[in-house]
Amino acid sequence: MAIPIPSRQLFINGEWREPVLKKRIPIVNPTTEEIVGDIPAATAEDVELAVDAARQALSRNKGKDWSSASGAFRAKYLRAIAAKITERKSELANLETIDCGKPLEEAFWDIDDVAGCFEYYADLAEGLDAKQKAPVSLPLENFKSYVLKEPIGVVGLITPWNYPLLMATWKVAPALAAGCAAILKPSELASVTCLELAEVCREVGLPPGVLNIVTGLGPEAGAPLVSHPHVDKIAFTGSNATGSRIMAAAAPMVKPVSLELGGKSPIIVFEDVDLDKAVEWTIFGCFWTNGEICSATSRLLVHESIAAEFLERMVKWIKNIKISDPLEEGCRLGPVVSRGQYEKVLKFISNAKSEGATILCGGARPEHLKKGFFVEPTVITDIATSMQIWREEVFGPVLCVMAFSTEDEAIELANDTRYGLGAAVISKDLERCDRVSKAFQAGIVWINCSQPCFSQAPWGGKKHSGFGRELGEWGLDNYLSVKQVTQYVSDEPWGWYKSPSKL
Repeated sequence: MAIPIPSRQLFINGEWREPVLKKRIPIVNPTTEEIVGDIPAATAEDVELAVDAARQALSRNKGKDWSSASGAFRAKYLRAIAAKITERKSELANLETIDCGKPLEEAFWDIDDVAGCFEYYADLAEGLDAKQKAPVSLPLENFKSYVLKEPIGVVGLITPWNYPLLMATWKVAPALAAGCAAILKPSELASVTCLELAEVCREVGLPPGVLNIVTGLGPEAGAPLVSHPHVDKIAFTGSNATGSRIMAAAAPMVKPVSLELGGKSPIIVFEDVDLDKAVEWTIFGCFWTNGEICSATSRLLVHESIAAEFLERMVKWIKNIKISDPLEEGCRLGPVVSRGQYEKVLKFISNAKSEGATILCGGARPEHLKKGFFVEPTVITDIATSMQIWREEVFGPVLCVMAFSTEDEAIELANDTRYGLGAAVISKDLERCDRVSKAFQAGIVWINCSQPCFSQAPWGGKKHSGFGRELGEWGLDNYLSVKQVTQYVSDEPWGWYKSPSKL
């Protein structure tokens, strides 16, 4: 049963604050198409207050309250947040599903990952203390050098709607572990659980201003955050077009950015596979999270000798996927997030047909669902590499297929994209898998699987999929500045200039 959406305000300086202009944005349940609540709509005036609060949090008590406190001190708050998230898991998972449409079982998985990510970065925060003053080996004995790792400062975190709380956590947890103060701007299409994160932070007593959460539209809330002179870094996950605009806005201030910008990832299936295992990983890699995954392996390259049988079997698996209200038990595909996204996905499918591709299965609204932004899991064949459906990110449950004859051809087709986030290879020949993994132009490679993700392993892409890495120790480094400290330790004078006393 659906639970009510809490009514929240902006979270600034540890308190709930009504937006200066008192505007709000309706929340539309993508399953029912009904308005189920609203979120506050921040503008530049609210962003200004949030940035001020963050800067004060960094400097309060000369930094001793947060930024220059021990990592162990900050870790206690991260663990308290993780515990509260776990305590509220059922409520948060239900809210996530109502807000963005993902199947409830997936949402539960996400909330577990949220708590695990906060716990992981609590461990890394504690470990940071031991790494301070790490010595640097020098070739001269009269010098000693060490390295300090310091928080980069106030960071703006802009996150997407496909994994609302989890993607926020990928940025918030390492930023706080590093000692930064943050302003989180979630997507206006799915902000509910991020506002509940604010309530969690309030309950655990996170120092005021350390995490501020401003919901709202990109041009009204995101853009002022990016261009603010007192924000020291922007971390963004979202579309390539928005990422480019963020880089341009940050450039005049030489403000660092890290960007995760989606992709059009390949999955190569060789002729030696177990067909059912390969089929399941292929459909999971594209239809998980309703197909709304930046790393979706949405370009299938299957060996020509098994292509016909593989596709026949895949269609049978796809027809067995339960498409329903995502709160229903056993749902494996829910609605896409919004009417705009629904229309965009159907337009991609329509364009593919008009360019001469074949819709092997799916391609429309499921007949048994008269409401909601549902799109059947869709497989498209008879593809040319010039087609829009092969080259552009759909962000919906759409898989396009091409056959190949040789390993070299498969690699060439896989890399023929402006993106470079993920790539997968399925084969029993592990030496071949190793060769293909090295040949992929991607930041993430999966062997005999697709989409597994762990807090401990780096995540990010290359080419137009962005730069920088989240998760693992690399995610913490995103929010740290490295300072070299070098000391002259000899009792002897340097002796480069003649001393006046010796003239």
